[in-house]
Amino acid sequence: MTITYTNQITLIDYQALRHAVGWPKIEEKITEVGLQNSQYIISAVHDDKTIGMARVIGDGGYYMTVVDVIVLPEYQGKGIGKAMMQKVMEYAKSCVSGEQVANISLFCAKGREAFYEQFGFWARPNDTFGPGMMMNVKG
Repeated sequence: MTITYTNQITLIDYQALRHAVGWPKIEEKITEVGLQNSQYIISAVHDDKTIGMARVIGDGGYYMTVVDVIVLPEYQGKGIGKAMMQKVMEYAKSCVSGEQVANISLFCAKGREAFYEQFGFWARPNDTFGPGMMMNVKG
């Protein structure tokens, strides 16, 4: 199986990936803005079909957050997510030089911590950091 990787994704493919893994639909206008403002996007393509993606958002300097790491269920367990995360980490490392440091965070699904630990992420809370927090805002 030959997988190609590209640094773009269409709105339709993005929405289809979210739907395939049971994530809620996001309004198209908001989705377009989010995708356009991404620092980095990596998509996995097999036979002209987008089968996975990941993206990085952030302030363009010190803070980056890995979001939307998705692989279609029928392609999971084949190393595609790992390959995309390796590309995400290569991108992140390209943003710093010398003694500079960047803070890279992510929120993973429960039970997926080990996948991200292989790239150097650690779980919170720990001896230094408390738990991550989040909220959803409705208009």
